[in-house]
Amino acid sequence: QVQLVESGGGLVQAGGSLRLSCAVSRNILSLNVMGWYRQAPGKQRELVASLNSDDTTTYVDSVKGRFTISRDNAKSTMFLQMNSLKPEDTAVYVCYAYRLVGRGEYWGQGTQVTVSS
Repeated sequence: QVQLVESGGGLVQAGGSLRLSCAVSRNILSLNVMGWYRQAPGKQRELVASLNSDDTTTYVDSVKGRFTISRDNAKSTMFLQMNSLKPEDTAVYVCYAYRLVGRGEYWGQGTQVTVSS
């Protein structure tokens, strides 16, 4: 079993920055894919960014150039650095992980990000 715990959400003005963290309960290198989803009220859940075990990354078009996904292997923690935030980035951000061994999917509880105009 893998536990994911997010932190770092909050209220920020448009143009500001936040860094989300996702602490992983086991060796982060054992996870094949990690990522951040977000869900805003009345909208479908959206994959914002993903990070593969080979360090390749993907981003949804709306955050390219503003968000950066990364990880600290020694701390078993994944990050999402969010810059130039916009009101439309307001959502609950949820950490996700997939482990090929056992085909396990794991989710955090989510952290609220609110961007005021």
